[in-house]
Amino acid sequence: MATEKIKKLVLSYSGGLDTSVMLRWIKDHFGCEVVAYCADVGQGDETEGLEDKALKTGASKLYIVDLREEFARDFVFPMLRASAIYECYYLLGTSIARPVIAKKLVEIARTEGADAVAHGATGKGNDQVRFELTFARLAPDLKIIAPWRRTDWPFVGRADMIAYASEKKIPLTVTAEKPYSTDRNLVHVSYEGGILEDPWREPYNDMFRLTVSPEDAPNQPEYVEIEYAGGNPVAINGERLAAAEIIERANEIAGRHGVGRVDLVENRYVGIKSRGVYETPGVTILFHGHRAVEQLTLDREVMHLRDSLIPRYAEMVYYGYWFAPEREALQALVDDTQKNVNGVARLKLFKGGVWIAGRKSPNSLYDPKIASFEEAGGYNQADADGFIRLAGVRLRALARATKKD
Repeated sequence: MATEKIKKLVLSYSGGLDTSVMLRWIKDHFGCEVVAYCADVGQGDETEGLEDKALKTGASKLYIVDLREEFARDFVFPMLRASAIYECYYLLGTSIARPVIAKKLVEIARTEGADAVAHGATGKGNDQVRFELTFARLAPDLKIIAPWRRTDWPFVGRADMIAYASEKKIPLTVTAEKPYSTDRNLVHVSYEGGILEDPWREPYNDMFRLTVSPEDAPNQPEYVEIEYAGGNPVAINGERLAAAEIIERANEIAGRHGVGRVDLVENRYVGIKSRGVYETPGVTILFHGHRAVEQLTLDREVMHLRDSLIPRYAEMVYYGYWFAPEREALQALVDDTQKNVNGVARLKLFKGGVWIAGRKSPNSLYDPKIASFEEAGGYNQADADGFIRLAGVRLRALARATKKD
């Protein structure tokens, strides 16, 4: 029996091998009541049969909470308004799901009167940080149990956990181990580990779930129109939809054209480089559509300021600082820039590619009379003389100072 005194604990539970073993081990090791919790963030039918499995494993109850709309509206959309992308490629699908899952875990712990929470993240990854920084901000009084980091956790790998599950009669459907691990939600599916740990090896084409191979995509392009209001996507092809429905519809459209596959060697917060493969079809086109409308509606200096902060914002999401004051402050700036980001983007999808085919906005700053090469439009080209002379003052000074005799 552990020396820590825990009366009731809420475990983030998926029903897979790791969290099933954790549920029973925590219950026996700490002698406490364990409440299981599974967040539905768009992982499909993976929640089927979980209640029976959790109760038979030793949980006093199971919460299955549909977080899809909250996830899309309050987490994904604010991140989209910031045009956040990590290390030029990653649209942060796993990263942004963790704070909404952890937030609800805290709420359930409060409802249940629990004094501890637990998660199944490993000590090498980012998720442990994302969960625990959320706990630190929202519930600093709760004890945190992270079994994979404990010296009294008796399991090394899959084989001994399967043996334990058999001994304890834990209900599992264990098949041959996949050559990679996956994580799915409304935004994306991620793949890592196993064969993907060789960064030279190309992923299996039949691995992907949301997208067809670009080679097998239709031989004709498809055009899609996405409407934005205040920087948020609100309609696709003229049909207004709720936030989660927008992402689901975008996934369907972009997925059939093979859009949104990314293969990345990324830098984890803990200092390890890891190879991740992602498919993010819907959010990829929502991202490009958003940028298209911003091209018309954002002032140059405002856009450049916001864009200069994208790497910092993306780091905050990736590292787990969603509820930190710096992210909230930066979000306030971002949201102020989005007040006039209203309009429609027309995108062309073809064989894995996305192209902006048009954009329009009632708040457009684009003036064709000024931009045109065919007419003056109130712009006096001679004014550029003084502007250029002033801009070149320091360069002429540098030239004089460095001129060789």
